[in-house]
Amino acid sequence: MNGLLHTARLPLRDGDLLAAVDIGSNSFHMVVASYVLGQLRIVDRIRETVRLAEGLDAKGGLDPTVRDRALECLARFGQRLRDIPPQRVRAIATNTVRRLAVPQGFLMPAESALGHPIEVVSGREEARLIYLGVAHEQPPKPGHLRLVIDIGGGSTEFIIGSGFEAIERESVQVGAIATTRRFFADGELGRRRWKAAVAEVSAEFQQFAATYRSLGWNEALGSSGTAKAIGEVCAAMQLTKGAVTAEALPKVRERLLAAARIDAIDLPGLSDERRPIIAGGLLVMEAAFDALGLERLAVSKAAMREGVLYDMLGRGGSADPRDASVTALIERYGIDRAQAARVEETALCLFDQVAASWSLDEDDRLMLRRAAKLHELGLAIAHSQYHVHGAYVIEHSDIAGFSQQQQRFLAALVRTHRRRIPKSAFDALPERLLPSARRLASLLRLAVVLHRGHSGEPIPRLAARASGDSLTITLSARWFEERPLLKADLGGEPAYQQALGITLAVAAE
Repeated sequence: MNGLLHTARLPLRDGDLLAAVDIGSNSFHMVVASYVLGQLRIVDRIRETVRLAEGLDAKGGLDPTVRDRALECLARFGQRLRDIPPQRVRAIATNTVRRLAVPQGFLMPAESALGHPIEVVSGREEARLIYLGVAHEQPPKPGHLRLVIDIGGGSTEFIIGSGFEAIERESVQVGAIATTRRFFADGELGRRRWKAAVAEVSAEFQQFAATYRSLGWNEALGSSGTAKAIGEVCAAMQLTKGAVTAEALPKVRERLLAAARIDAIDLPGLSDERRPIIAGGLLVMEAAFDALGLERLAVSKAAMREGVLYDMLGRGGSADPRDASVTALIERYGIDRAQAARVEETALCLFDQVAASWSLDEDDRLMLRRAAKLHELGLAIAHSQYHVHGAYVIEHSDIAGFSQQQQRFLAALVRTHRRRIPKSAFDALPERLLPSARRLASLLRLAVVLHRGHSGEPIPRLAARASGDSLTITLSARWFEERPLLKADLGGEPAYQQALGITLAVAAE
């Protein structure tokens, strides 16, 4: 589990299995699919109600009982995944893990239990994956816009997309569990309390509602458990055939409020498992209908886990969303493409010579490429400390296709590509990623130094060899002697690289 969370292209043959694990705030899901003739066929599904969000306290701590419940579930999932190659498994954690004060305190034992790395994704990346799953399960009509709403346990995602691309993505910190705890912690239900709560949640949706309504949509779909549960209640009450409508919602709400207490809720078609959190889920649904002026919401069987599977098919190839994101950043911040290409070429030249000695793989190579392309991003903000500015932008932006760990890894490489390396530079990374992060930072630094003059002139000779934590590069003696500034820069580089744990030697022959 020491790779970069499977960023490389996935070589697939007919019959190969892929798996996605969705570590949600309410339920944990695992989907296993077979790759057949370029398509995915679901062969196994496992779902367990864990209610991770129930264990989250106000300070970002996790109740030990809930934590143990989650780890036991992941261990069971891990047994099913044992025979699937690691590069064909992706595990995604969402809202509750995002909100933990010390995520690694949960992630380290969780990864051990599952036997695979776990990616923590931002709310907007979660929204993109949700839309991707729904779009593949129910292909949209050409030219049509589609609204997808996913009410999870801890957050709710709103997406407008066309085809298989998400155009607008929003994630709001309201979900079935979180909202039930927020407004009905004592278990009491009442119309006055309900009305005030709907108004409060609707106000949170107003920050993007006008944009969404002006863009419009041709159809609306709800994904995940809450939408499905409410649709089943509507059908059982003979209000609809399974969709959620503006006409049916008030009748469902009145039936729910008639119970007066959560533990007395008696909605036809509602499972006992869903009863403790349906009040919050229904409240969010009503607020969404109010804020967006919805009349009808069909229910989709697909959700984020299916989106993760389809996302795996495109990773590393021409359809990799991360490459599109890097290109968008290059354009947005006006990065010098020619200089980025020079640094990239040299960084990869060094990488290819030391990869075997340093146990670096194709995932690492892709990350180094992306760091080289983006290393001058911060120049759009200011020349002074531009590496710091660039790292901040990369770490804190919503970048489609990247998990939070991957963004932090990329940010660390950009942060450390020049000048002194702070002791805290890699603190945000999990322990298993530190060796490759430090070694890639070493290579990127050298590539940047070698191209400090922004010259298009090729380097006549560049050899590299590595052994343990030692790195030696060899340059053409004549070429090197003709460049006193480069000679001075490389003369000081071994001292900087000591902060990476790398002993650097520069030779000229």
